[in-house]
Amino acid sequence: MTTCGFGEAARDDIEHLPLTGSVSRLFKYFEAIALRTRLYSLAYRWHPRSREARRALRGRTFNAVLANDFDTVEVAQEIVAPQHVHADLHEYFPGLHDQNPAWVRLRKPFLDWILRRYVVPVGSVTTVSDTIASRYEAEYGFAPGVVRNAAPLASLSPTPVGARIRLVHSGVAQENRRIEVMMQAAARSKTPVTLDLYLTGVGSDYHRSLMALADDLGDRVTVHPPVPQRDLVGVLNAHDVGVFILPDTNTNYRLALPNKFFDYVQARLALVISPTVDMERLLRKHDLGIVAQGAGVEDVVTAFDQLAVEDVKRWKQHADAAAAENSAEAQNPVWEAAVAARMAER
Repeated sequence: MTTCGFGEAARDDIEHLPLTGSVSRLFKYFEAIALRTRLYSLAYRWHPRSREARRALRGRTFNAVLANDFDTVEVAQEIVAPQHVHADLHEYFPGLHDQNPAWVRLRKPFLDWILRRYVVPVGSVTTVSDTIASRYEAEYGFAPGVVRNAAPLASLSPTPVGARIRLVHSGVAQENRRIEVMMQAAARSKTPVTLDLYLTGVGSDYHRSLMALADDLGDRVTVHPPVPQRDLVGVLNAHDVGVFILPDTNTNYRLALPNKFFDYVQARLALVISPTVDMERLLRKHDLGIVAQGAGVEDVVTAFDQLAVEDVKRWKQHADAAAAENSAEAQNPVWEAAVAARMAER
């Protein structure tokens, strides 16, 4: 096996071809023109990351390729025939930023073109939720398998719950996620709670605004430095309730089943979530916590006000029982079967 991508090798015993991923300002200018004139093939094939990957892989032969995200599928099909490619689509890409009219006008047709031209012919596809899989099948005709974005099974137990319930949120400080909603709700809730946030994106204007808001809200809300992914679940385990309120900003958010849902389960936490179809389905299946009525401050205050110590204890025990079923190990067989099928067709 050989990996080709950004960063360091995932394992010492696997050959890795590192990519820098750098994109020049000149190419961005060229791409903008290409998208406006609908010269999609030029924009896609001449992307610096694709060209760098081609150079790294030149002269090599493979039996099958697992292409990560839509933007690698064309390169994969230069290495092997389409039926030997497995494409892993994490998101619902046609709805990634469809709250933005400029994106819908320029980028959405480009992504639609990529999906129809390069993803439709591949041997197999996976995505992260049943809802996204159904949407792809209805609109593009291919039926993805589902590999949820789950964390590895962690050897942890639920921690005791005290009189003050410890809420936690981890993720990127991204403005369209409206993290301030969770912060304001924690400060206003009648339930004695604290909210700890472990956020990436340190140094951005939005991150600085959240730091300032935490200072204004008082000692209930604390913004911490980000935690490396390998340590995150262990840090989360010291809390009681994982909170993820995802606003109804775009279609991709409405269909999402984010990795932090599974991080919270592995950390053996109760959950408070927004009413996203696949998150709500899993939460209710395992009885893990509360679904807020919406993603506004009042909705989240109402959810926090319903938290009671005995309920949180029970939900944490349910997370413990659900951890194996909702781990990466339980998802990997779908990929294994897909790659085996791509190999067998040779």
